[in-house]
Amino acid sequence: MSPLKHIIYILPIILLACSTSFDKMKNLPSVKHPEWVKDAVIYEVNIRQFTPEGTFRAFENHLPRLKELGVDILWLMPIHSIGEVNRKGTLGSYYAVKDYRSINSEFGDAEDLQRLVAHVHDLGMKIIFDWVGNHTAWDNVLTQTHPEWYVKDYAGKFIPPIGWDWSDVIVLDYTKEGLRNYMLESMEYWVEEFDIDGYRCDVAGYVPSDFWVTARELLNETKEVFMLAEWDDRAMHYAFDMTYAWELEEAMQHVASGSKDASAINAYIAKMINSTRLDEIKMTHTTNHDQNSWEGTVFERFGQAAENFAVLTYALEGMPLIYGGQEVGLNRPLAFFEKDQISWGDHPFNSLYARLNKLKKDNPALWNGEWGARMLPLKTTKPNQVNVVYREKEGNRVMAMFNHSAAPVTFIITDKIYGGTYKSFKGRNSVELDSDIQITLGPWGYQVYTTK
Repeated sequence: MSPLKHIIYILPIILLACSTSFDKMKNLPSVKHPEWVKDAVIYEVNIRQFTPEGTFRAFENHLPRLKELGVDILWLMPIHSIGEVNRKGTLGSYYAVKDYRSINSEFGDAEDLQRLVAHVHDLGMKIIFDWVGNHTAWDNVLTQTHPEWYVKDYAGKFIPPIGWDWSDVIVLDYTKEGLRNYMLESMEYWVEEFDIDGYRCDVAGYVPSDFWVTARELLNETKEVFMLAEWDDRAMHYAFDMTYAWELEEAMQHVASGSKDASAINAYIAKMINSTRLDEIKMTHTTNHDQNSWEGTVFERFGQAAENFAVLTYALEGMPLIYGGQEVGLNRPLAFFEKDQISWGDHPFNSLYARLNKLKKDNPALWNGEWGARMLPLKTTKPNQVNVVYREKEGNRVMAMFNHSAAPVTFIITDKIYGGTYKSFKGRNSVELDSDIQITLGPWGYQVYTTK
């Protein structure tokens, strides 16, 4: 579903259904990240559009390439059967789930899916499923077996989420204990029967927070899972390993359009340092399925800044996301409700992302959560054009410099304590950075220097 970046006006009955119960909790839980999260990069997979066949079996052929690219966690967009009533387009939205315990027959069957998961694990990668907990298709099996598990209007009719053009789905009511148990059992089913490694949870903030806490605890009894919330709220980190860095993405859009200058990125960095713990992992990204389909490609949204911002998502705290096709310069919005295959080929971004993934794994300062280092913005003589980010972990130092403007810039870093010998990410040569050196970057240029 579309990113929740704006204030939504929700009917009082929905607010009641989705209210949090954290105020009643005496002992707030804490999340222990799986060890394999420490240097991970996440990759979003759109099975329908990935191959001509649009199947699990066909996607398997890409696994060795993705392993070589350096991604670690594969996030599969919803794999369930899609509703037909009020369907959008010919094939419908993946997020209009008809049955939470079914597999979309267009993608394959249970054997195909189990084979895919096993192959992913054999290659040393992890796999998570997209979970749509807030709403279902109009013809979901629950509308017949348990219509009382849905939010209704004053006439007793099902209703879609308020404030969005999501006419193909209707809202569930989490005040119903039976619904909660059913959803918990369904989430547990895929972990137990298919050995998946966790979930990305759609519009997670629309579902009561205490449900997610219970779900995390239950799933961890089967195996140590990874949980990603499509939300941007600290409270989510009581149940989730990672939330979205929407504020960063918005700041990048403002900077690219010229409506704000480089100080907007520094403002984001300052907020993260002041208001989050290091182990509250943010997913940094320049695109995803929603943004690509509804807002345009990274080239349309960021123009010449597209590469600069891709590198920025690796320099800042957080786990970078690559959306399927992004590594080959995906240059068009993919249709959401129709077949629209990604055009695979060679592109400079492929080697860029491969090198960025290696950069992240080779430098503990860039690792995720408590395994990595806090980001520190360094002062420069051109604060309205330049962002310099410094991170240090157990002697490993990373200094990333970005010209966040369309004009060339020459500047000096006025913080004097981080000089020394570094290696250039771009040129692979050694560079001595001292307190008086003048640095020049071209329009939307960048440099990353490391001690490893």
